[in-house]
Amino acid sequence: MAIYARPIARLVEELAKLPGIGPKTAQRLAFHIISGTRENAESLAEAITQAKEKTIYCSICSNLTEADPCSVCTSVGRDRSMICVVEEPKDVISLERTRFKGLYHVLHGAISPIDGIGPGDIRVKELLERLKDDTVQEVILGTDPNVEGEATAMYLARLLKPLGLKVTRMAHGMPVGSDLEYVDEVTLAKALEGRREV
Repeated sequence: MAIYARPIARLVEELAKLPGIGPKTAQRLAFHIISGTRENAESLAEAITQAKEKTIYCSICSNLTEADPCSVCTSVGRDRSMICVVEEPKDVISLERTRFKGLYHVLHGAISPIDGIGPGDIRVKELLERLKDDTVQEVILGTDPNVEGEATAMYLARLLKPLGLKVTRMAHGMPVGSDLEYVDEVTLAKALEGRREV
């Protein structure tokens, strides 16, 4: 077992709390930070502090932003008849790379009874509030293709369809460039379900 000086041990411990960072990576990052210049360490610490202090939730879509409302919600070039509902702010970043021109709504989670997360624990009420003015015609359910994401999408679909909205689900299936032999059966089944005419 490695024995570190107490400040390094604390740094390793804190870094290991980050998602996807195991003990070895935390150790590598800690030693990288320690071996760098004081200015680099201070710059990293300042960036973390500023991100925490200056980032807020958009009062409309619940995405992370530094100005309220966010740049997406205030953009005049957006299609206001369409809202894509996603689980986390990082999902917005992914969808923005596709040049999606509608609006977003971030739930900040998914329904997961096993984890004690119900509809009241995510931002469903805020979504319903946004739909009251009849501007939105289509709600695209962009939740993750896992058990929690599917449960959330089904719940939202049952809630939204009676409002007379077009409710769609993002297609799931095979990634571009993959070979059939390497695709799992659940993904293949979803690809078959979501097939379209050519």
